[in-house]
Amino acid sequence: MKPFGKRTYSGPIAFLSDWIYLLSHVRRVALAVGKKGVSPQFRERLMLAVTQVNKCRYCAYAHTKAALAEGVPQEQVRQLMSGAFEGCPEDELPALAYAQHWAEAGGKPDPAIRQKIVDTYGREKADAIELVMRLICACNYTGNAVDLVLFRLSFGAIGG
Repeated sequence: MKPFGKRTYSGPIAFLSDWIYLLSHVRRVALAVGKKGVSPQFRERLMLAVTQVNKCRYCAYAHTKAALAEGVPQEQVRQLMSGAFEGCPEDELPALAYAQHWAEAGGKPDPAIRQKIVDTYGREKADAIELVMRLICACNYTGNAVDLVLFRLSFGAIGG
């Protein structure tokens, strides 16, 4: 059987830790994705950048659809899902590159790179950006866990 090639939680403690954190900070999450936080188009671009790294097919589908509904051009969505940022707004490029780095580092980014994001956007917006990334990463890992179950039950035929 081929190996499962998607990022998932390392175990139930990691899963519970992420979801307990997000649920206990539901107000901050709502603000981060609401009108006072990250704009809907920016939020969807961040979510697609993280999802591209984590390869969750459920989130890729849902956030492609959401991005298009928010007015993100189809070509931008295609670029983001291939790991590129051509055509994205210039002021979002540092955050999109950070989102990729953050996801590749499993949510443990280089402190110097994180500081550059704080310097670029300010602490409040940087925290909102990171909260959006944490939310989508938790969803990616959860979706990928579903695929891991399907993968194992189908002996590698589904979900890998």
